[in-house]
Amino acid sequence: MSNVEIAPEEVVCGGDAPAVELVTPRDVPLGGPRAMTVRRTLSRRARSLIGAWCFVDHYGPDPVAGTGGMSVPGHPHTGLQTVSWLFAGEIEHRDTTGAHAVVRPGELNLMTAGRGIAHSEHSTPGTEVLHGAQLWLVLPSAHRQVDPAFEHYAPPRTEVDGCGLRVFLGSLAGATSPVPTWSPLLGAEIVLPAAARLSLTVAESFEHGVLVDTGSVRVHGTTAASGELLYLPPGSSTLELRAGDDGARVLLLGGEPLGEQIVMWWNFIGSSHDEIAGYREQWQAERAAGGPGGGRFGTFPDAWASTLPAPELPNARLRPRE
Repeated sequence: MSNVEIAPEEVVCGGDAPAVELVTPRDVPLGGPRAMTVRRTLSRRARSLIGAWCFVDHYGPDPVAGTGGMSVPGHPHTGLQTVSWLFAGEIEHRDTTGAHAVVRPGELNLMTAGRGIAHSEHSTPGTEVLHGAQLWLVLPSAHRQVDPAFEHYAPPRTEVDGCGLRVFLGSLAGATSPVPTWSPLLGAEIVLPAAARLSLTVAESFEHGVLVDTGSVRVHGTTAASGELLYLPPGSSTLELRAGDDGARVLLLGGEPLGEQIVMWWNFIGSSHDEIAGYREQWQAERAAGGPGGGRFGTFPDAWASTLPAPELPNARLRPRE
């Protein structure tokens, strides 16, 4: 998914982690007046990173007849991975590696941008309700220029104390995803019955985020409602979840603190303002040429009728954020 804001903020991420906190989302419309609205909890001024997780959009359930669904033309990415996770509906993905796939509920679609990729996302004609999360991962500086790639994985459902888990990245409760990552990570969907309690052993070196999709969850004394994200710093080997009376479904995200600064603007991640400006210039040149191949962002698929122009960069360098 693209960040299609017309005036995206430039964000420099890094620094010391504050205490445990509840992050409330802000609404971001993706496109025109009938656009689907997402609830964004990362990146925010209050919280910029959870391990390598740097971007969390939560959306739906949205009736496609009212919102028009997802319709994001070809657009670029650098220095990151996108994680698409659906609860309902389907999305058609195309990218400049030649990958063409349908994103379905309970299945991981992981796109590695590396040195540069472009992709499009459109809800399928048969989708009536769209509901899911779009997540980004920072590639560490040592691996930020890797070749672009696309991977698909359908994690099996495992049961722990009456709760359902699907581990799509990393390891949790005896389940391990085979999908390789560029930094130590965890990503899992957890479904808890009404008033259920679940105690999980987690990596003490990880910081974690609990994104609540439905219901409410209490974690170590703090309650998060639908759309909210609860951040927990490193230092604990146990994570305890308690669902509300209606049960809950959450995404558990974790990872070791990144330990480096990044600049994130629009759909690019880099190390400096100048690097980001260079990516923007290259994308504009390649889309003007029709994406014939040989450039940073690859050959555009024949099915693309249009691509997204990059917004204008800010007139001045913005101050780094911690």
